[in-house]
Amino acid sequence: MSENILVVDDEKEIADLIEVYLKNDGYSVYKFYNGVEALKCIEETDLDLAILDVMLPDVNGFHICQKIREKFYYPVIMLTAKVEDGDKIMGLTIGADDYITKPFNPLEVVARVKTQLRRYMRYNNPAQKQEEIVHEYDIRGLVINKDNHKCLLFGKELQLTPIEFSILWYLCEHQGVVVPSEELFEAVWGEKYLNNNNTVMAHIGRLREKMNEPAKKPKFIKTVWGVGYTIEK
Repeated sequence: MSENILVVDDEKEIADLIEVYLKNDGYSVYKFYNGVEALKCIEETDLDLAILDVMLPDVNGFHICQKIREKFYYPVIMLTAKVEDGDKIMGLTIGADDYITKPFNPLEVVARVKTQLRRYMRYNNPAQKQEEIVHEYDIRGLVINKDNHKCLLFGKELQLTPIEFSILWYLCEHQGVVVPSEELFEAVWGEKYLNNNNTVMAHIGRLREKMNEPAKKPKFIKTVWGVGYTIEK
């Protein structure tokens, strides 16, 4: 069964182009040129990934992303003509998994879609081979289980996106070790880390917010300035 992908962009040519490339790769596409119809589709359709333009004539992409994150965990890719770091950080902070700046090569969009779906399916597929099954970590009340993709903090489930889960899992796997930002980015996103990349920082901030972690004295994810992040044993 092909994955269902939501595409929302008020620039008809861009939305149509993405649709063509995705359909050529076998995906089912739900395409809209405005946010209102997209929000209705989100409620009525079993989606696997969303591609959202930031600037829409009615409801902006950030709002749509927030509505998705209220109920769903599937990947969200933001599209924008803006290049400011603030816009990118905002999108990542509210739950987006990736960010693509216009103009772009449609083949890059397809590649990003495949990467996000691969990661999402990996962490949500119960039919894994025995040798790939990883056991659960329990670190001072933080319980994370890769088999059922659940994370509990003092018994309360945290609603994590696939990217957030991947970051936290990687840090737990390397408990007691300082993980450089470059290593964390390349391990989770599967791409080469570039200088001045604030993606990891934005997601760590979002994770801490969900964990009610104080910024200055976090109990779990600690910052080692100039190096990276760690969860102490």
